[in-house]
Amino acid sequence: MKFYLKKLLTLLLTMLLVSLMAFAAFNLIPGDPAQLILGTQAAPQTLAALHQKLGLDQSLPQRYTKWLWSLMHGDLGTSLQYSRPVSELIGSRLPVTAVLALVALLLIFTVSVPVGVLTARKRGTLLGRLLDFLTMLNISMPGFFLGILFIWVFGLLFHLFAPGGYVSWQENPAGFLRYMIFPALAVALPNIAVASKFLRSALLEERNADYVRTAVSKGCSRKAILYRHMLKNALIPFLTLAGMMVAEIFSGSILIEQVFGIPGVGRLLISSILSRDFPLLESLVVYIAFLVVLANFIADLLLQAADPRIRVKP
Repeated sequence: MKFYLKKLLTLLLTMLLVSLMAFAAFNLIPGDPAQLILGTQAAPQTLAALHQKLGLDQSLPQRYTKWLWSLMHGDLGTSLQYSRPVSELIGSRLPVTAVLALVALLLIFTVSVPVGVLTARKRGTLLGRLLDFLTMLNISMPGFFLGILFIWVFGLLFHLFAPGGYVSWQENPAGFLRYMIFPALAVALPNIAVASKFLRSALLEERNADYVRTAVSKGCSRKAILYRHMLKNALIPFLTLAGMMVAEIFSGSILIEQVFGIPGVGRLLISSILSRDFPLLESLVVYIAFLVVLANFIADLLLQAADPRIRVKP
């Protein structure tokens, strides 16, 4: 119980610190949101009235306390650029990013484990060297480059999808999923390479453990030892890596969404940065931080449940 309370307290304190840093960063940098809304030719009286309406005439501690209180009650404010509630904007973009993330995660976890096991089993063989080469190649290529490559090969050469021709789920569910598979692949492939290499290293390290030598001396086959014992133990540290990947992907593949023209949270973040839309930008930073902290929190809980040897000092 102490472990769970400690982790929950860490999550809350981390989110509080992130909210404070995000608010301070976007309110201390040069720039006047009221001037951005009204333009450079606005009269001083009009600027003063808008300052009062937006709460910009208050001190930073007052504004932060008010913003944090509203944030805790689900009120994220109003976007300066779109003149719409921030919660409504994020809610409209979140399903698109969620589908992209879920498809990418499905590809990562269904491909990386078999590939990691295969590279560990075939270590030193021609197939093992080929898989190692492909793994390093995927790790070295960033996702946005793979996205551009996919657009050229699958979009322009083979016409499997129309680059920039994003369609929403409501308009055409089949077309939506067909379009999303290629951005998901661009997100997934580097992560598959990292995850499979990590799992391969963990399996090779488990190979020298005492229980493996004991099982071999008892006549157990290498294949049985691998799948019944080594893989189970190697997947325990794999959970930590998986938590970080989930956080990274669900927080929005910003460059991938930009490359493929997907109207998700990532593009909304870029738009808010370019337009200096501070209420929207602050909420997006807190949202991304919350996903990162929550994913690692869940990974820690799963790690504790999977490995009873872990003990937390009081």
